[in-house]
Amino acid sequence: MALTGIQIFKLLPKTNCKECGVPTCLAFAMNLASGKAELDNCPYVSDEAREQLAEASAPPIRPVPMGQGVRKTTAGGETVLYRHEKTFYNPTILSALVGSDTAEADLGAKLKAWNALQYERVGLNLRPELVAVKDVNGDKDAFAARAKQVAETSEFNVLLVTEDADVMQAGVAATAFKRPLMYAATEANADAFGQIALDNSLPLAVKADSVEALIPLTEKLTGMGLKDLVIDPGSREIKQSMDDQVAIRRAALKDGNRALGYPTITFPCEMAANIDMETLIAGMYIAKYGGIAVMSDFVGESVFPLLLERLNIFTDPQRPMTVTEGIYEIGNPNENSPVLVTTNFALTYFIVSGEIEGSRVPTWLLIKDSEGLSVLTAWAAGKFAGDDVGMFVKKCGIIDKVKHTELVIPGYAAAIAGDVEEELPGWKITVGPREAAHIPAFLKSK
Repeated sequence: MALTGIQIFKLLPKTNCKECGVPTCLAFAMNLASGKAELDNCPYVSDEAREQLAEASAPPIRPVPMGQGVRKTTAGGETVLYRHEKTFYNPTILSALVGSDTAEADLGAKLKAWNALQYERVGLNLRPELVAVKDVNGDKDAFAARAKQVAETSEFNVLLVTEDADVMQAGVAATAFKRPLMYAATEANADAFGQIALDNSLPLAVKADSVEALIPLTEKLTGMGLKDLVIDPGSREIKQSMDDQVAIRRAALKDGNRALGYPTITFPCEMAANIDMETLIAGMYIAKYGGIAVMSDFVGESVFPLLLERLNIFTDPQRPMTVTEGIYEIGNPNENSPVLVTTNFALTYFIVSGEIEGSRVPTWLLIKDSEGLSVLTAWAAGKFAGDDVGMFVKKCGIIDKVKHTELVIPGYAAAIAGDVEEELPGWKITVGPREAAHIPAFLKSK
């Protein structure tokens, strides 16, 4: 049973050190009890108290790590129903499906193509994480061989899909070093699958015919000592599946039902006849509330929009997306190339840099830290003031890279031109376009 705020407070050091981000230990205890804080935020809690507080501080939906290596990831760990309440933490994991009867050469070609689906965005490398190997004929040797090929020859982590305990055991033996996710324990095989997962310290997916039928299964498996579970209510019709996802999230967050407090796995590949419809369904699960979405294939026109949707939804709404302050070279600029300056709001950067690239005019783009605000908002908030911009130009190093002394400022920040000139005597301050779409014509005219 979760502890109350007062019970938690009694176990805290009561130093009121404020290092946790709130003024008092009592306030921290109340936040901890309501799921708005994490125990690790308190640097002075004792080991004994930490053990007693583990249940109270644990997220209502258990975070389940899976995989090893550069694509190691975590599902679950969520604390709110709606993103605007706080934030969503662990992005929906994307997986593609291959059959155990796939030829070695064909699988190798797929893995090579899938591995190339990586996209740079806001300084992040966006990419899918999982490959699901599905047993199609009960051949445990073929299943193990294809799973081993995925684990050993690619960066992807492995999802093992079979309800045959012998086949699963073979797959686990071939891929245990990659910490695969086992799918799926059912009422018929829960004992055998639970023991395999327990013996190998692996996460285990649980499948039932309804949300209600999941509860005795997860309780049985946790009674065996398993903690890292993923759940599947079995629904494959879109409306029912959506209802089940919401019901599971509400039961875990609002009702405190620990038996349903696990990330979910979904199968768009079993719910549509083509990749376009699969993509729409996967997009639905990214928004509400799939922990893993298994597709029949990875193709760029499908994966890229899903990765972008995932990035946007699982970005903290209280913290604007930003890029790092500094000098950005666009199109191999030289000492005579124009110098533009703008804010570090990610959307501003990508729009402006995209228009500069489209102009084919090599340009130096200076990005000043504005706490993630757009140009007009940053200027109004005093985060993009003339003297600050001038000081940034002096210290960023652009003076050593160009021979000219002309700086182009955004049109919406025209009011700061005089202050920039005062801070940069001898420089010509040019007011650029207000709209990014006009940047190419502006640069070409220069």
